Amino acid sequence: MKLTIFAATGGIGRQLLEQALAAGHDVTAVARNPRSLGTKARTITADLTAADPAVLASAVAGSDAVLSGLGPRNPRSEAGIASRGTKAIVTAMKATGARRLVVVSAAPIGTVPSPGHPNPPKHDPGDGFFMRHLGSRFAGAMFREHYADLALMEDIVRDSGLDWTISRPPQLKDKPLTGTYRTARGQNVRGGVSVSRANVAHHMLAVLEQPATIHQIFGIAD
Repeated sequence: MKLTIFAATGGIGRQLLEQALAAGHDVTAVARNPRSLGTKARTITADLTAADPAVLASAVAGSDAVLSGLGPRNPRSEAGIASRGTKAIVTAMKATGARRLVVVSAAPIGTVPSPGHPNPPKHDPGDGFFMRHLGSRFAGAMFREHYADLALMEDIVRDSGLDWTISRPPQLKDKPLTGTYRTARGQNVRGGVSVSRANVAHHMLAVLEQPATIHQIFGIAD
């Protein structure tokens, strides 16, 4: 399968790249500084904060699927990157005819208002007692702008007309790939507190072989 991976130098992006190459896929890796990857994959330099449409079009043209691990390295200083970058990716895909898109978001986003989802539920159906009463309030206070950006990013993806899937992990950990994790369609995983970046990448690649995951949002947790 011919894949394009955006934010390939990020935590999830690197996992997507390594696992995709190990599986024998033909991969194009897109990042601000792809030279740091040290990979045999085709690489393209692009800054999604001010992306060149022609560069992005060249990155996605002919791809069977596009995967994005896009998000801020520092949520407090880079708010807005997920929505702006994803909008540019969607525009490039529509211009070139690429259809399949898989993006990573975050577990709390189901309760965050956005222009396309102005009245979300107060609690995600999968959240347990801690997340309902303590965890969500703390996270919301810490990452308010970041979550608002991800909620807007999800609007862009849902309204894109593409064949999309959204992954919503809770706290991300740098642990080895196990391939053993839980998922929940349309809600967070009950009792799910954390998940490894490697397992998130594994699931994002796995859904490419599952047509029933198109136009779906998945919670995931170890």
